[in-house]
Amino acid sequence: MPIALLALALSAFGIGTTEFVIMGLLPNVADDLEVPITSAGLLVTGYALGVVVGAPVLTAVLGRLPRKKTILVLSGIFLAGNLLCALAPSYGVLMVARFITACTHGAFFGIASVVAADLVTKDKQASAIAVVFTGSTVANVLGVPLGTFLGQHFGWRSTFWAVTAIALVATLGIAVLVPNIRQDNPPSFRAEMRVLKRRQVLLALLITVFGYGGVFTLFTYITPLLTDVTGFAESTVSWLLVLFGTGLFIGNLVAGKAADRRLMPTVYVVLLALSAVLFAFSATSHDKTAAAVSVLLLGATAFGTVPPLQMRILAKAGDAPAVASAFNISAFNVANAGGSFIGGRVIDAGYSMTALGPVAAVISLIGLAIAAYSGRLDTHGKPSDRDIAARSETAAEHAVEGAAHSPAEA
Repeated sequence: MPIALLALALSAFGIGTTEFVIMGLLPNVADDLEVPITSAGLLVTGYALGVVVGAPVLTAVLGRLPRKKTILVLSGIFLAGNLLCALAPSYGVLMVARFITACTHGAFFGIASVVAADLVTKDKQASAIAVVFTGSTVANVLGVPLGTFLGQHFGWRSTFWAVTAIALVATLGIAVLVPNIRQDNPPSFRAEMRVLKRRQVLLALLITVFGYGGVFTLFTYITPLLTDVTGFAESTVSWLLVLFGTGLFIGNLVAGKAADRRLMPTVYVVLLALSAVLFAFSATSHDKTAAAVSVLLLGATAFGTVPPLQMRILAKAGDAPAVASAFNISAFNVANAGGSFIGGRVIDAGYSMTALGPVAAVISLIGLAIAAYSGRLDTHGKPSDRDIAARSETAAEHAVEGAAHSPAEA
């Protein structure tokens, strides 16, 4: 794999850390800025909103730039956003800084997925994308716990200073290591947005929303589930979350390699396995050993969906891969928000925590059903559907092959 992927993965590590570390620092932020803990919690919501809004907009606006320059602009904005977080004199400024930082999140992963695919041959594209997203999985295993420890002992601003330093190193790494791959006749903003008219692109986004939506229906409430139902001490949960992060790392890499060989079968298998793990939580949550194994498997199957679903959207986007890929990152965040909302409604309705698993499984199974329908359209759909799919995949292949054989710009 090209060393340039490591620079992209380091940026992904910084982004993943800054997204989730705020959850462990909410009491510190609330005390320092003298706001209620519920107001501090809105920093999480504001970030998610920034991801959903910023991903397609920034990707389309920057779409006329060469992809390396686009990545550098996004990395620069991310760096500046975290610097503003570290210096924020008030809650309002911190909220704005979090929103600005989040706007680069989806756009970065969307463009980085395309760049990663450009850097390798067609048979290694999903693995290359998985390497980039490995940065995000490592952030959950190491970045978030270390960032939380740093913020709790040296003040929450120290965490954002650390992420700012990581962003600076990553930006320099991208500037030096990522080649300038020529992009002939980049599509206009209007042309990029037309990708949303393609049935298979919309179906791919729905697969992400429902397939991944089941994860956060359960995972949002994993701490009370493990403490109140399984009987783990609250101090043990942090170690179980490290186990979850380890599963993310394994599932991401394994699914990436599998998707390189057979894309849609990988989508089917991962979504089916995810649904089975979620459903099993209703039983495994009553035993500590079984619950720990389930947490590991949940991480593996949850992030095992990412490389194949990103490859699916790239395959169907044709000549507009960047915006489509960014929309898919937004779809993951819609899945997070929607799953969390549904899980909350299940609990508010008076059902026990163990009911979350089966409900989550049903949501992911809906994603599997949509994937099966989409896959069927590839071979058994209307002639127009098959033609569009063929043209889109051929265009995507030509774009990657052309990038691989074009000389790098000075």
